[in-house]
Amino acid sequence: MDLDASLTTLKGVGPKQAERLARLGLHSAHDLLLHLPLRFEDRTRLTPLGQLRSGATALFEGTVAGTEIAHGRRRMLLVHLEDSGARLMLRFFHFGAAQQKAFASGARVRAFGEIRGLPGAQECVHPEYRILRDPAPPLEPALTPVYPAAEGISQRLLRDLVGTVLPEADRLPDVLPELQRQGLPGLGQALREAHQPEAGSANAALLEPGSAQGRSPALTRLVLEELCAHQVALMINAGSRPQGRAPVLRPAETLWPRLLEDLPFTMTRAQERAIAEIRADLARDLPMNRLLQGDVGSGKTLVAVAAALTAIEAGYQVAFMAPTELLARQHARNLAAWLDPLGVGLAWLGGRQRKSEREALLSALAAGELELAVGTHALFQDQVAFARLGLAIIDEQHRFGVHQRMALRDKGSGLVPHQLIMTATPIPRTLAMSLYADLDQSVLDERPPGRTPVKTALISNERRDEVIERIRVACGEGIQAYWVCPLVEASDVLEAEAAEETTERLRAALPHLRIERVHGRMKGSDRDVVMEAFRRGEIDLLVATTVIEVGVDVPNASLMIIENAERMGLSQLHQLRGRVGRGHRASACVLLYRPPLGEIAQERLEAMRRTDNGFEIAEVDLKIR
Repeated sequence: MDLDASLTTLKGVGPKQAERLARLGLHSAHDLLLHLPLRFEDRTRLTPLGQLRSGATALFEGTVAGTEIAHGRRRMLLVHLEDSGARLMLRFFHFGAAQQKAFASGARVRAFGEIRGLPGAQECVHPEYRILRDPAPPLEPALTPVYPAAEGISQRLLRDLVGTVLPEADRLPDVLPELQRQGLPGLGQALREAHQPEAGSANAALLEPGSAQGRSPALTRLVLEELCAHQVALMINAGSRPQGRAPVLRPAETLWPRLLEDLPFTMTRAQERAIAEIRADLARDLPMNRLLQGDVGSGKTLVAVAAALTAIEAGYQVAFMAPTELLARQHARNLAAWLDPLGVGLAWLGGRQRKSEREALLSALAAGELELAVGTHALFQDQVAFARLGLAIIDEQHRFGVHQRMALRDKGSGLVPHQLIMTATPIPRTLAMSLYADLDQSVLDERPPGRTPVKTALISNERRDEVIERIRVACGEGIQAYWVCPLVEASDVLEAEAAEETTERLRAALPHLRIERVHGRMKGSDRDVVMEAFRRGEIDLLVATTVIEVGVDVPNASLMIIENAERMGLSQLHQLRGRVGRGHRASACVLLYRPPLGEIAQERLEAMRRTDNGFEIAEVDLKIR
């Protein structure tokens, strides 16, 4: 097998499948070998229906006692299984006549999925299943890997493809033989153990993310290889980084003092320190490449405005790029409030603009008549030209690829624009030194005056009715609230279902409240309409998926409920919590969880309850990982 040949040489991969696999970065057999599982599923043993636990994922069997079609907000197929006196219901939202017919009374079913509900009333939604025939097929001999996937790419296809190329793993060059002399497995052996650990082996337990027992020798070998490759790549990147000359930006010191006079608050020392560091970079002819990191609400935007005014006063233009149209519009609105009184011309460039309006803005930018352009990916398109671009500011930099960020630098008309990139995800110092060794860093580690801490509570899902009552009281007092639905296997389809189902339940429980929803399956324009209505106070309770994680700023929203919080990462929970506490009201975040909690999930949620300091949370997150 040619490890570098196209995946179309493998059985089952045609041109369309190859195109989908390419979206995962999979182009060859070599790529498949390095496409490691996210986790493993244990399908090596059956769990009796009577021993199933809510929140657990298990393989189980039962006999069909009956089926029914339920007509609620949408049609559902309900399949009732029983075994040795225990019962379980399978729930399907998407089904056909053939599927319904297959679940004939008396049929034996083997299924795999997550168990929900209380004992005696448990269910499993859209499990993987098969109707058993005599003799029943044997159980899986090894743990089943679950791989990072994309739309149109099934886990079965990925498992089959990896299984096809795995025997070739020993042919990969082992560039770190020193690791074997230290007792670690070779690259080929490490890959085989990482993809297909034997059930019950120590390796299987240690390969699970967050294993309390440590890390297997196989995973240690792969981690060291990846860290080594990353450091070498940083060294190569630093050596080949286009230096060039950057514009020397020294401010006239008129616009910034005027803005400071009108601010209703005083800056923190951390903001003043970051501004001084950035201005020192801008005053040199070496291109600035600086990362500004700060916790949610630490005042990064004001620091960015100080940098922008420095460039504008020096006679140059500024590009301000955000990853989503919602966040970019919000930045444009906030920047305009600060900069319009100073006479700074601002252009907003998004994905949905009238052609005539867009052409007029592009013409004004190219002529140098507008000093600041705010937008999404649209800013680095070929038709966007600047007369004198001196500074590029990129928010939530991890949402953009390196080539996308570099595309803005190429618009400097002979000079390389300075670059300031921002992140609201606090990064532990040791991790930042490894991941961002090619960037200078400024840190905002102080909370601006007037920002109230968010009180965080952990509440079992069994007390859900109390939480709904709390929402009723809070919204009755004029407060707005978020209800965040669980993240389900990174699937927009399932997330949308969760958001819609939760919305209907809350509308039934709280009929007097104005309740709307947003999720990833909505058109961007429709999502923006709902978010704008929420910002204006026309919605009391917003049911949302994690699309609200970054950048949504509604000061009157001071209550957030996060459902199934135990399934989310610390960084994501902290970002979500940052959507409240943005006004002067006391704010609260309720983390709803399904008991029982695992050891690591409990450690994560306790850290969220203990502190709202993003840097401390990031350190806990790194320690757990």
